[in-house]
Amino acid sequence: MSNPGITGARRAAAVLVAEVLDHGRTLDDALAGAKSFTALEGRDRAFARAIASTTLRRLGGVDAVLQRFLQRPLPDSAALARAILRTGAAQLLAMGSPPHAVVSEAVAVAHAARNAAPYAGLINAVLRRVDREGRDIFTALAPGADLPDWLYARWRAAYGDADAAAIARALRAEPPLDITPKSNPDGWAARLGGRVIDGRTVRLDSGGDVAALPGFAEGAWWVQDAAASAPVGLLGDVSGLTVADLCAAPGGKTLQLANAGAHVTAVDISGARLVRVRENLARTALHADLVEADALDWAPETPFDVVLVDAPCSATGTLRRHPDVAWLRRPTDIAALTGTQAALLDRAVALTRPGGRILYVVCSLEPEEGPGAVDAALARHPGAIAPTNAVLHTTPASRPDEGGMDGFYVRVLTRL
Repeated sequence: MSNPGITGARRAAAVLVAEVLDHGRTLDDALAGAKSFTALEGRDRAFARAIASTTLRRLGGVDAVLQRFLQRPLPDSAALARAILRTGAAQLLAMGSPPHAVVSEAVAVAHAARNAAPYAGLINAVLRRVDREGRDIFTALAPGADLPDWLYARWRAAYGDADAAAIARALRAEPPLDITPKSNPDGWAARLGGRVIDGRTVRLDSGGDVAALPGFAEGAWWVQDAAASAPVGLLGDVSGLTVADLCAAPGGKTLQLANAGAHVTAVDISGARLVRVRENLARTALHADLVEADALDWAPETPFDVVLVDAPCSATGTLRRHPDVAWLRRPTDIAALTGTQAALLDRAVALTRPGGRILYVVCSLEPEEGPGAVDAALARHPGAIAPTNAVLHTTPASRPDEGGMDGFYVRVLTRL
């Protein structure tokens, strides 16, 4: 007999995947809004999320296997049935779930949904073939098979075949949980059963319910990838400095700067996103001035010692934690985003006092958004800004023996 909670989790996972791939929602938005998911609790909720994340992380390979056993693609109207196939195949190929349970419950989920019920027989037949014949096909696929062709082609051109393959392999694994403690990382590593990375980050192999971990409620730490915590370190001692954090939400760098003694003004165009920053500041008992404004129009009375441009970008460096990004982005997005990055860098020049610094950060693997954006800004502002030797470039394949990290490009510029 099937477990109703597990069956509900498998149905919720299919709904989440359909929301992302057929309706263009981010996985975070789908997790917050899909009733079939929010109705779950505890292990069932975690299971549904794991299935959805794994399906999106390995989607290219999953689809390559399914295509071998489908005579024709399912029609656009069969979004849920297609998602049931994908999540079922991901469980069989990438999660090692018991085949009988995966197949029988996929069929049950299809029968219970009006739009998917006509495909229940097809789902049964295809998943049985995936179980019998699909694993060898799946394991033989090249590393880039899990990614959109256009994106992997960009990485091969930018990084070369070997490094692009290393990045793709790194993206296959569920990432660890990284946290930034306010103080005493060694002590928190011991208490949480983790290890210290770069002297500031505590890395846990798995997090579970983050809010239930010791130290969260009392604001002793916040969640932040090791690579995301590195940019602020390039500034050295910021105690007493005035810092404008443009595009500040969700606020990890604001918290770091405030914890280091800086006087931070956190600016974001989204009031809803600033709510999260405010909540994290309150939880951690840290202070920053919050401003809801478009950074391109914001005109404070005095310039700042440091302006942090954590620019909107393609976020292709975060695919370990946000695998949906690979399938929501389009090649044309990058050109549009570079225009925003250029405008923000230009604005940062005006907001930084002479002798101050600009910290430019993107969580992107695309050269146009990282070194290309900085080089273009230097060319636009000769005599106004100058490069420094403070630069950082990480990819998901960086430091694999320690569990990897997100992909970031970071550069510090001096305001002349």
